[in-house]
Amino acid sequence: MAAHRRPPGPGAARRVLSGAGTLALTVVSLAAVAFVLPSAFGFQRYVITGGSMTGTYDKGSVVFERAVPAADLEVGDVITYQPPAASGVTTLVTHRIIRIGHDEQGRQVLRTQGDANPDPDPWRFSLTAEQQPVVEHAVPYVGWALIALADRDTRMLVIGVPAGLIALLSLGQLVAALRTRPDPALGGRVRTA
Repeated sequence: MAAHRRPPGPGAARRVLSGAGTLALTVVSLAAVAFVLPSAFGFQRYVITGGSMTGTYDKGSVVFERAVPAADLEVGDVITYQPPAASGVTTLVTHRIIRIGHDEQGRQVLRTQGDANPDPDPWRFSLTAEQQPVVEHAVPYVGWALIALADRDTRMLVIGVPAGLIALLSLGQLVAALRTRPDPALGGRVRTA
């Protein structure tokens, strides 16, 4: 005797959509927790967007840094800092300290270099804050998502389109709910076609 299978109905499609929605919500929630949790443990995080530290921290890595007293910095520490304005570099740089000296006033003067760069950075600088974050951990590849989201078009595609679809689905559900209002003439029951 042959078994008869019913074709999947609208309930199957609803379950698939519900499962996909739950999965997407779970992924977004885990990503949000992963993004916020390091701060709770005193870490700052930066995305490596260049190749000057390739081999140590490749482009797309996220580095987690913990602040230490600037006086405790050592040669070999990797720090993220804003180069001096005269350097012309307007973005944060994550490079390794290769030399620590002092100027005539006794201030600490640092020299850095990217591990993949053949030469030291052309500038020397002093830190203005008493604390400086130093890289402790890194997670490769995770930063690519953040690099992509920095692009406006990608952001619109990844966030704007799903948000628009959710708004349309919500509008459709609202219209459906208004069409199935209880009819007082039927004692509060919903009129069916």
